[in-house]
Amino acid sequence: MTPDVFKHKHALWLNILFTSFMLEDDAVKSELYDHAQIAFRHMRWIARALAEKGTAYTYDRDVDLGQPANNSEALQALIGTVKATMAFYPDSALSARMITDDEYLIARLEALRCRPGADAPVTAFDRHRTLPGKSLDQPQTDALTLFLFEESYKEYELILIYAYMQNESGNLLERDIYQDLIDESQFHLKSFGNMMAQMGILALPRPLDERTYKINDLDAFIRNGIAEEENAKEQCRSLAEAVRDEELSAFFDFINFQESYHIELMKKLLAQVSPK
Repeated sequence: MTPDVFKHKHALWLNILFTSFMLEDDAVKSELYDHAQIAFRHMRWIARALAEKGTAYTYDRDVDLGQPANNSEALQALIGTVKATMAFYPDSALSARMITDDEYLIARLEALRCRPGADAPVTAFDRHRTLPGKSLDQPQTDALTLFLFEESYKEYELILIYAYMQNESGNLLERDIYQDLIDESQFHLKSFGNMMAQMGILALPRPLDERTYKINDLDAFIRNGIAEEENAKEQCRSLAEAVRDEELSAFFDFINFQESYHIELMKKLLAQVSPK
């Protein structure tokens, strides 16, 4: 494995994930999200193989979602991305696994293009800024928009940071905590990404600078992370009050309460890396 393979797999993961967000057919969304999770596992296996060789890798990426006109066009673009990524795989057992996964994904994408509704328009980028069945005024819409942009980036960032730190750690408890935090951020990114697509404001999170995930002072990073989680709780609480919609308020309260446990996980991690 090479850092270039990792870079292309990172881009493929994002392409599959955000295509799952942009399409409205629930069955297609669910299937694509499952394949995005498989691609993320591929990323982690590539990273582990590189770490075992002592080879550095980065989160540099080259991703362009475009703005497909309809579902079929979005799926066809994804097929092209999968095929292009496969060209970079070296000869290895891991590559053999990735190839069979990707070949099956291509077959499923071809089948999904034949489903009824394949010509349905993609509205994930048209900036209409409304949610189905919701009547939010301008200040509520603006508050929700800002929150989704900020938090979708934060969750993407945390997924990659925790994955990098997990790969660097040789401690089983630390690795387990990182996995819990990754899983939680994956759920949050999925929730926020789907909501952004519903509002027509779907956008890729900005790339990460190396200084974001190559941590020199782990104690300080965790302490800052706890403070950021406290701030996220406050943002969720404020948004729950601001939107004045029972269903949306309950959802953001739900996210708020999840952040409370993230803080406990990070305190547990802090005790592990900086014991008294």
